[in-house]
Amino acid sequence: MGLDTALGSLLAAFGLSGAAGLNAWLPLLASALLARLDIVELAAPVDDLTSTPALVLLGVLTAADFVGDKIPVVDHVLHLVGTIVAPASGAILFAGQTGLETDLSTLVAVLLGGVTAGSIHAGRAAVRPVSTATTAGLGNPLVSLVEDAGSLLLVIAAFVLPVLALILVLALAVGLALMWRRFRRVTRLR
Repeated sequence: MGLDTALGSLLAAFGLSGAAGLNAWLPLLASALLARLDIVELAAPVDDLTSTPALVLLGVLTAADFVGDKIPVVDHVLHLVGTIVAPASGAILFAGQTGLETDLSTLVAVLLGGVTAGSIHAGRAAVRPVSTATTAGLGNPLVSLVEDAGSLLLVIAAFVLPVLALILVLALAVGLALMWRRFRRVTRLR
């Protein structure tokens, strides 16, 4: 295992877990599908998701989340469920990406993945009410599409250019924090 391979794997893991914070199911489906097609190699537990039944289930969950997140009220329920699902997805993806190429313990990988995905999801869930309040919910489907596209972009970056994936995750975290601070400041002034 070379240093470049281990570092790339670690950077990609941050990208994948960040993607899970935006959309918990899409990165799992994409990673499992790419592993099934032998385009990427992932360690357990993601490699267990390459079976046909697992891919079908992930496809259904991804589609349900994609559609449900565009529907008022349903989107808020999904964000509540995502409080548990997103960190779990991030943990699985982080461990699956780093398990073959690094000496990182599984526990540390699970914690890093869960915290990364959980932080992005928390920021996303905190900012979404801003869209609801300022657009009467009409902007939420567009915000959801942007989140889905961001998740897909992070997955692609994680496998193609891992350093970009890390930069995007950091920029996303800072952006979400700044948006939340600005909203809090504006609401306090009113």
